[in-house]
This record gives sequence, structure tokens and C-alpha cells, in this order.
Amino acid sequence: MPSTTDDTPPERRTSTPATAPITPTDADAEPRPQGRLRDKFRAEVRPRTERQRRRLYVIATALAVLGAAGFLVLLYDVLNHDGLAALDRPVQRAVEHYRSPQVTAVMIVLAAAFGPVAMPIIVLVTTVWWFLRSKHAWRPVVLAVTMLTGVILAEVIAHLVGRPRPPIDQMLFGPDHTFSFPSGHVLGIANFLLTGSYLLFSRSRNLAREITGIIVAAVLLAVMCADRIYLGYHWPTDTLASVCLALLELGTVIAIDTWRTVSTPTRTAPATARGPETTPAASG
Repeated sequence: MPSTTDDTPPERRTSTPATAPITPTDADAEPRPQGRLRDKFRAEVRPRTERQRRRLYVIATALAVLGAAGFLVLLYDVLNHDGLAALDRPVQRAVEHYRSPQVTAVMIVLAAAFGPVAMPIIVLVTTVWWFLRSKHAWRPVVLAVTMLTGVILAEVIAHLVGRPRPPIDQMLFGPDHTFSFPSGHVLGIANFLLTGSYLLFSRSRNLAREITGIIVAAVLLAVMCADRIYLGYHWPTDTLASVCLALLELGTVIAIDTWRTVSTPTRTAPATARGPETTPAASG
């Protein structure tokens, strides 16, 4: 009877290897939720040349200095009732002289559309939509922080300066007893238009689109400044001071955004999440 014992030496025996369980590789695995959330709050990296990076810092510094200097000059004039502030009442009387029912109706519509009730809703919807739609939340978060900073600045400065508004009987859209300098209304719109335009178009390589965006933002801002003066809620220097503060904030945003996201051949940006790799363009 044949033996069932295997007489093969142990060192010559072969065995069929067990099949290892197939596991997905790191590349094939789905990103974990916490990984996606972490990437969401990273800023994208923008490849630029060293010259373009320096140009961005020059622009940021120029805007910040211009805004700060302009605001300080206006503040000095308002506190001393001199300089540009001396022109407020003549300009206001001239505007009142040229009021008409048709223009007043348009201005009231604009005031309601971008007023203290509608504007926060517009900002909230825009930032939330941008936050959810974008791969990185850096830009919508920067816009939201800039808007909040503007609100705080306007409230603090207004209470410190304590400047009265134009006469209530000249207000065409209901009385307002709060302080006048600077215009929180104009500062909010200026931050939304100027900082929002920069954050939106700074990633574009289309120079015509960038220029168009800047022009549209500037025109809308000028219209809203005129709206607040026409309706009798602010002196001209109130609106100019708000624009200066917005320029100061814009310069600060450009400097921080450049430091955070711009990468050059000799410098790596602090941002760790890289966006689409592109070759540096001629424009910054």
C-alpha cells in the first residue's frame, strides 16, 4: 500500500503561496474627508517671475500708502473744518440744486439694492457660493475678512470722530441719525468691488479681462459715492475717506496674497497646496 507520507526533504518542498488580499493603492484610494477639508483651507500657489512678484509688492505698497495718506489728510481737514472739508457744504448745496424726480428715483433704487440690508446678503451669498465652488477657500475667506474689517473700521472711526450727517430734512430716503465720517456704506461697497475684483481677476492671464474688471469696479464705486451724496446722507469727504480706507485694505490684501501664494524660481510660497502649474506670464 503506498505511503501517504511526503518523503521530500523540507528544503525542497514547494508550497503554493497564499493569495494576498488586494487593497487599493494610495493613488486609487478616495481622499479622506479630513484631507479634503485640509486642502480646502490651503491657498493655491501662483508661479510668477521674481520681477512680477516685486511688481505686486510695489503696487500693494503704493495703494496702502496712498490710501493711508489720503485718509489722514481728510481726517485732519474734517477735524479742523478746513481744507477739503470746507468744500463739503458748497458741493452739497450744488447737488441739492440739481435734484430731479427721475434721478432721485434711480438713486433710491441703487441705495436699496446696495443698502445695509441688501449688501450683507449679497456679500454672504457671494462668499458662501465661492467657498463651496472653489477648490481652495483662500480667496473667499480673504474677501470675507476684508469686509468684516471694513465694518469694524467704519464703526470705530465714526464713533471716535463723531461727525454729524447733513441735515435730516435733506435726506431723501428716510432719516439717519448715525455718525457720518467715514461712510460705512461706501467702504463696504468699495471693499467688495475693489478687493473682490483683485481676488477674482488676479488669477486670470487675460489682460483685457483684468482691465475691464477694474474699470467696471471703479465706475460702480463712483456711482455709489455720488448716490450717498445725492440722497443727502454723506458729505463728499465722507465718501472719499471710505475710498481711501478701501485702498489701504486693498494694498494690504495684495501684499498678504502675494506673500502667501506667489512662488518664483528662487522662492517657494508658504502655501502648500499647488494649483495648476503654468508658466509665468508677462503680466503680474
